[in-house]
Amino acid sequence: MKRMAVLLAGALALSACSNFPSYIASRDDAPLAPVRRSAPALGADGQPLLMVDGVAIERVPFRSGVSSATVEKMALQRQCKGGLGAGLVSEKGPVEVYRMACDNGQVFMARCEMRQCAPLK
Repeated sequence: MKRMAVLLAGALALSACSNFPSYIASRDDAPLAPVRRSAPALGADGQPLLMVDGVAIERVPFRSGVSSATVEKMALQRQCKGGLGAGLVSEKGPVEVYRMACDNGQVFMARCEMRQCAPLK
């Protein structure tokens, strides 16, 4: 009985789609609408987003957090030093994510839950 209800619902959904008009122009000689260019997308800090391969990348401003010093010590143990230090990239709360840019070009990230930090892979 359940199978019959599923089949009936599927058939009803497919038949309902044919009742709506098509929004695709079927004529080749139809004029094309002008393309509107929107203003560049802005990040949380009001700066334009960086576009890489069509993907918007937002720059996160540096913010220190409660566990910044702990994450910096963890990074130093893994030969990561330099930059501004460990910055908070998530919202402040019981679970926080930190990011640190190393001098060698790598990035060290750690997750701290209730001030207990562990490196992210």
